[in-house]
Formats: sequence, C-alpha cells, structure tokens
Amino acid sequence: MLSFEDVLAAQDTVSETARHTPLDYSHTFSAMTGADIHLKLELFQRTGSFKIRGATNRIASLSDAEREAGVVTASAGNHAQGVALAATRIGVDSKIVMPERAPVSKVKATRSYGGDVVLHGRDYDAAAEHAHELEREEGRTYVHAFDDEKVMAGQGTIGLEIYEDLPGVDTVVVPIGGGGLISGIATALKGKDERIRVIGVQAEGASSVAESLEKGHRIERDSVETIADGIATRTVGEQTFDVIKDRVDEVVTVSDSEIAVALTTLLERSKTLAEGAGAVALAAVMEEKFDFEDDETIVPALCGGNIDLNMLTNVIMRGLVETGRYLKIRTVLQDRPGALEELVEVLSREQVNIYGIEHDRTSRDVAMSSAEVELDLETRGHDHVDELIDALTDEGYEVDVLV
Repeated sequence: MLSFEDVLAAQDTVSETARHTPLDYSHTFSAMTGADIHLKLELFQRTGSFKIRGATNRIASLSDAEREAGVVTASAGNHAQGVALAATRIGVDSKIVMPERAPVSKVKATRSYGGDVVLHGRDYDAAAEHAHELEREEGRTYVHAFDDEKVMAGQGTIGLEIYEDLPGVDTVVVPIGGGGLISGIATALKGKDERIRVIGVQAEGASSVAESLEKGHRIERDSVETIADGIATRTVGEQTFDVIKDRVDEVVTVSDSEIAVALTTLLERSKTLAEGAGAVALAAVMEEKFDFEDDETIVPALCGGNIDLNMLTNVIMRGLVETGRYLKIRTVLQDRPGALEELVEVLSREQVNIYGIEHDRTSRDVAMSSAEVELDLETRGHDHVDELIDALTDEGYEVDVLV
C-alpha cells in the first residue's frame, strides 16, 4: 500500500515540473458556511490541473528502454495534458486515448503539449480499454490515471503543501474519480497528523466509491453521467480503494445542480473559474454534506480549471436557474393590440429584466383568438421568482414555469 515515505520521495521530482499552488483564505465562503475556509487553488497548476504531479513522478521512474518505447494512457482530459507535458519535457513520445466526447478545449490542449491524441469510446473506461490494446501492440508503458503508486504519490504532494501552508488544518475535502488524488492527499496528511480529517466527494452520477464502500467491495457502474467529466469514472482503482478504506474518513456525493451552484458562486464571488470536477469539494462544503463545527478550518481542494466553454455556458445557466437568477415561463394572451404591453408592464412593475420574448399566434395548443408567449427572464432569487408568479397570477395570467 502507498506509504507516507512514497509521497515524501515524490516531492523533489514533482517540484521540478509542478508549481506550489496557493492556499487562499476565503472571506466569502467562510461567511457563507460559518467555517474557516481556505481554498487550495490547484486549478492554477500547470496544465490547469493536479494531474501533472502524478504524471511527472511516474514518467520520471521509467527505465531507458521504456522511455525509448514511449508511453500511452487514457484520460477524460486533465491526466492527458499532464502526461503529454511530462513526457515531452523529458523527450518521451506519448499517445493519449481520450473519449470521443472529451471537451474540445482539453483535446486541443493535450495536442499542444505534444501528445498524440486518439479519440475512442463513449467514456474514460472505453478509452482505457483501447489504450491497453495500444500498450500491447506498440510496447508502450501504460501510465494509469490513478491506480498506480507513483501517480498516487505524486498527487499526494498537494497534501504536503496544504500542511506546510496551514499546519492547523482540521479537514481537507477532496474530489474522487478513480481515487488517485485522494489516496495521495490522505496518505500525506495522515502521515503528517493523524487527527486531520479527509473527506472525499463524488458526483452523484459517478458515485462508484460511495457505492463500493456501502457494499464493502469495489463495484462498477454501468454508466456515468455528470457535468464533472474529470471524475466521471465507472469504478475506483484496486489500489486506491484500499487506501480510501484505510485513510479517508468519509465519502459524500453532490448533484450536478449543486456543482453548478458552487462553480457559478466561485466564479462570481471569487473571480475564480473551476471545472465541474474542480468545484465538487466546495459544493460539498456549501451544501453541508458532512458535519463540521463553526470556525472549523476546512480546505476544499479545487483541483481543476479546464472547462470547455460550451460546458461553461450550460453550467452557468444551470447555476442561475438553481439560485433563482434565471426563469423561463409560458403564458397565454388574448390576441389583441396591447395584450403583450400589459404583460410587460407587470414584469416591469416587479423589476424583472427580459432576456427574450417568443410570441406565437399559430400554436395549435391555444385558441385561435389567443397567442402563446414564452419569456426568458432575469430574476433576483427564489423569493423574487415567487413574488413574480404571484403577481402574474393575481393579474389573471396562467403561468407555466419551463425552467
């Protein structure tokens, strides 16, 4: 099993490529939660993710013959970039298999770091199967995204940095996909101070660890579905599961809606952009998915910032909906001059901003003397939404909330 000494040994190797990322006290999230919140901003790491640490430590351990043959790996995006950059820096050829639906931004970034990208399969696990085929056919060394002690040790250097910067930390909250990150961090922190609590967080749509712990053995989900693509794995690693059982205090899950709220709040209040997987730790704290005391010193690890712009648009919109900042409604008006103006007057009185109006006189769902109207609205929160719906109802409008 991964040891504390393994993580210590990785520190010098990793520091040659990876940055010591900031640990930033957050007035905003401390006030929101009542805890003493310090954000580990690993999303400012080279390649935008912690994955460069483990990849660097693993590739540095290759023999001369293995370096000559090159490496291959599978990744949803962040590990791909880490392997590509780490391999390029020491002159090793890298082939990266990514899911066909991998974010375009991550595919382009991986290629820019020198990786030969192959798109294959619907998710990480399908990509990994193909990568192992290439491993056998081409004699390359497979660099696992998480289930490898050298990779786990490299990721664990984040825990050493957290303890160095904040030795009084009580709880560290860490995302879990395959488990390499939390295995390394938990090993580092428990090696420094056994009292430090380590909480793991998964997306509900990819909760293999939470389900495995509940059943007492590793399980594999049939599929995964989450906006947190960086932790969208169907199962946890064999080695990482053993470490998690031994050193992680609790594993919780968050929904995609909760992830979206955390991401948008972080962007709006802290001017910091995380990807879905990078925001899950903060989401768990904001939603109080685990018990903590007032003024408890908590470090959510924000471990990735590589979000595709199309995904970002969808996530921001979801976050606005969940916080009552965006509303889409439908109602029916009499098809006569002034009817739309009267509706707009109600909206104006309620201080609602209109993003867009779609006015349809030909809809088969309404009488010929009526017109269907859909409105995209900017609102100021759930109370404001309730007040608006009440005001429209009082004026005689029948309102369907679409979003």
